[in-house]
Amino acid sequence: MKIRDILAAGKPTLSFEVFPPKTVDAYEPVERAACEIAKLKPAFMSVTYGAGGGTSRYTVDIADTIKGYGVTPLAHLTCVSSTREKVHQVLDELKSRGIENVLALRGDLPADGETPREYRYASQLIREIKESGDFCIGAACYPEGHVESANKSVDMDYLKEKVEAGCDFVTTQMFFDNSILYSYLYRIREKGITVPVIAGIMPVTNAKQISRITGMSGTYLPARFKAIVDRFGDNPAAMKQAGIAYATDQIIDLIANGVNGIHVYSMNKPDVAARIRENLSEIL
Repeated sequence: MKIRDILAAGKPTLSFEVFPPKTVDAYEPVERAACEIAKLKPAFMSVTYGAGGGTSRYTVDIADTIKGYGVTPLAHLTCVSSTREKVHQVLDELKSRGIENVLALRGDLPADGETPREYRYASQLIREIKESGDFCIGAACYPEGHVESANKSVDMDYLKEKVEAGCDFVTTQMFFDNSILYSYLYRIREKGITVPVIAGIMPVTNAKQISRITGMSGTYLPARFKAIVDRFGDNPAAMKQAGIAYATDQIIDLIANGVNGIHVYSMNKPDVAARIRENLSEIL
């Protein structure tokens, strides 16, 4: 099923992200985790794509496994470190497996800056996917602005290019203050960007995640969230419970304010996904 059709129903949806292993010996534990999450019957599940396409086979395989559980898969595909030949190999493989949803991303630049230079922007990838078959195409958006953009206005111009290239929906980078998303939605609608926006939520279950999050994206951490980390960060069990509760609270507020699409970055943790799902059992 195409994700655009799932979203068009106008009902609250809960989806989860998983990421493939970096090595073959780690494949089975990741596959087991993905299967456990699939058993929760989310609206769909996304599978990330390794830098440079190094784990593209695992991405397709796990997406196919998820599909076997009756859950709609969304395969990530990045382009900046790939050749056009590689991109089209992956697209052909997705077609052969009946996987019809792709999240088109530029991807992170490698540390040495060396790339095939066949792609510079996600909008180029989106256009090629659109021309390559009947895919439903998603893209990323950044309520706090992409770290490489000069400012938020420029970043929204790039988003508009993605939509004009053919993306059907967008998923946000994680955020911890819902008012940031509400403001962002108002601004992009003012620019004429009307595709569905899915809110990306990260349940922070250990304090070490915080430094990685802020280091990668500069995400704003509200005082209420910082207080939780300060109080419970040294107690793993308490931090997990508090992190899940904070994410649940965010999700409930979003749905109450008309944001129906919720995508949880579950970090391959079935127990976290299950507790989020249980907390929303009467809301979804």
